[in-house]
Amino acid sequence: MTVDTNNYYGNISISDDAIRTVAGFTALDCYGVVELVSKSIKESAREIFKKEPYSKGVSVNHIDNRIFIDIHCILKYGVSISAVAESLKKSVKYSVENFTGMIVDTVNVHVVGVRV
Repeated sequence: MTVDTNNYYGNISISDDAIRTVAGFTALDCYGVVELVSKSIKESAREIFKKEPYSKGVSVNHIDNRIFIDIHCILKYGVSISAVAESLKKSVKYSVENFTGMIVDTVNVHVVGVRV
C-alpha cells in the first residue's frame, strides 16, 4: 500500500516499505536497541528471504494521512526500558514525519526481550 499526499508540486506516493525502512533504520540507531524482531514465527519465516533487514519488526498502518507505527525490538541489558522506549518513539516519529511530511499519530514500542 502507499501513503498519498498532495502539495503544490503535485501528488506524492510513498510506499509502506519505504516508511518501514526509515523507521527501522532510525530504531536501530537509537541507544539501547540491539535488534528488531518479528512479532510472530510466521512473519519471521517470511522475513528471512527479504533483502531489507531494516524493515524487520516494523509494521506501518495509515488512515486518512495519519501514520501508525509498531516496532518490535530487543533491548540491551542494563538500560532503562522506559527511557529507551521514549527515546525510540520520539526519534522514529521525528524521522518519519521529516521523511514523509505527514503526521505520525502513534509509535508503539513492543519490547520482546533483553540481550546481554
